[in-house]
Amino acid sequence: MENWLVAIALNTVLLGIAYIAPVKVLTPLGLLHAWFLGVVIWGTLGAPGYAVVFFYLIAGSAVTKLGYARKQALGIAEKRGGARGPANLWGSALTGLVCAFGYLWQPNPLWLVAYVASFSTKLSDTVASEVGKTYGKSTYLITTLKPVPPGTEGAVSLEGTLAGIVASVVIAVLGWAIGLISPIAILWCVIAAFVATTIESLLGTIQDQLKLTNEVVNGINTAIGALSAWGLAVLFGL
Repeated sequence: MENWLVAIALNTVLLGIAYIAPVKVLTPLGLLHAWFLGVVIWGTLGAPGYAVVFFYLIAGSAVTKLGYARKQALGIAEKRGGARGPANLWGSALTGLVCAFGYLWQPNPLWLVAYVASFSTKLSDTVASEVGKTYGKSTYLITTLKPVPPGTEGAVSLEGTLAGIVASVVIAVLGWAIGLISPIAILWCVIAAFVATTIESLLGTIQDQLKLTNEVVNGINTAIGALSAWGLAVLFGL
């Protein structure tokens, strides 16, 4: 019970700070949803689990603002100055929330591997996309490898891909450093993130035909990352 009271108090304070902060990471409604997410994550996984989602939110928001003026001029920037709303938040974090509840239900380390992998996947996707838009010298459609404009759904770039891999490593190493996962699980999270982001790029090429929103695609992306890491851990050990 004490853990949940700490979760409520901490997230209420952070909500107030974020609301008055000059740089908006989340919309007002997004802040309320983030408060709920933060309370549940702290309540189920404690400070280590909270550190992962908090780092993702800060790092993901920071990279979104890279070259924002240029991306805005090209019409490929995130809306609202990069501030995330509820749909963005849950597209990124719903899988992690499911893993947190799964661990509460059954304290199996596989849930923690899947949890870390979901955020490794999402940060990898975010960084790859934003770095590719800002610094990518050449952008190619993943299915044909034909050059396409930056920001095209299903487009990839060398710069973005490498940056995305680095981002997945950072989150996975953080998960290990704070005791959520084992050293070998770092590798599973990184591989899973690469697999999931590649599939997400392929899915992006048919996203419009399937009438999928970006948030739904993000949810699929993180679920694939979590399941892939779980599978690798089962097959090759923790």
